[in-house]
Amino acid sequence: MKFSVSASCGLARRGQLALPRGTVNTPAFMPVGTYGAVRALSAEDLEGLGAEIILANAFHLMLRPGEALVKELGGLHAFGRWQGPILTDSGGFQAFSLARGKGISEQGLELRSPLDGSAVRLDPETCMRAQESLGSDVRMVLDECTPYPVSRAEARSSMLRSMRWAKRCKQAFDSSGGGAAVFGIVQGGMHRGLRRESLKRLQELDFPGLAIGGLSVGESAGLRLAVLEDLCPRMPGDKPRYLMGVGKPEDIVAAVRLGVDMFDCVMPTRNARNGQLFTRAGPLRIRNRRHRNDPAPIDPGCQCFTCRNYSRAYLRHLDACRETLGLRLNSLHNLHFYLELMRRLREAIERGALDRFHPYPDQPDGPPSVR
Repeated sequence: MKFSVSASCGLARRGQLALPRGTVNTPAFMPVGTYGAVRALSAEDLEGLGAEIILANAFHLMLRPGEALVKELGGLHAFGRWQGPILTDSGGFQAFSLARGKGISEQGLELRSPLDGSAVRLDPETCMRAQESLGSDVRMVLDECTPYPVSRAEARSSMLRSMRWAKRCKQAFDSSGGGAAVFGIVQGGMHRGLRRESLKRLQELDFPGLAIGGLSVGESAGLRLAVLEDLCPRMPGDKPRYLMGVGKPEDIVAAVRLGVDMFDCVMPTRNARNGQLFTRAGPLRIRNRRHRNDPAPIDPGCQCFTCRNYSRAYLRHLDACRETLGLRLNSLHNLHFYLELMRRLREAIERGALDRFHPYPDQPDGPPSVR
């Protein structure tokens, strides 16, 4: 993996993440395909949207269909037909949520499978072996997501355990000789001093990329932004920075301004399935009665497949009938909005115009309201 910065605007960076299966232009948004598939969309759909990298979840794939089966069938790329780069999250957050804070030890996580109740053990070495079997390009270390709120003492204990796990993950990755890169994950809760300590420990391990975990776990947007404002300028400038699980358009813009390069979130596809669509004028609720006989597209300024071919009235009808076509069309639109948002951000950085950037350019004043 090679990372380079080609332009900057304040702290924001416009870069390229070069991987064996393709180059990712940053700032980048990664559509989430937890089980190796982005909900309601095919690999061909994602290519048509211009996605350059997707995310899958190693923990969930371990449970179903099993990493050994995926490996037998040629890895995730052959299994799901997506030929571009794939980043696999370790699943530590999901495993931690299922364990509900229990079953955590120095060795790793022990919990019951949500599928059949069988015992599941997830430790750093198992985590890295599973991601190797999946054949992903970028792999994430196993970490413990510090809950919120939590005392400083508890946050430090959790962070230090994650750092010890990170060291074991790095050793396991280096010995495997597979994959393009493994990223460390900065933890420490909402405590700036702990975040700095975590970053220092990860830098000593010389990870080629660094992620910021443990945010968007119930804290306020102001507190999250304060953590990022303190942490991002201290992160190495020659390595990609990945903010995990933060996905509101306005939050992405704020993080890009601080120098974050990579994002993922289920919001565009999850909201699409619940009838909330993103437009240049702000979020739109397709289930609202006002759209029942509206012949207009979701967003008149959008050039996605859905907006070029279907009306709000028809999409509302599909949603009311729970037709699966509606899920696909809504998801195509929302992911187009997100990928177009990233393209606009890259362009604004190149032009030095990020200070005037707005995630909803047709609604520049005030917080976005759902129409």
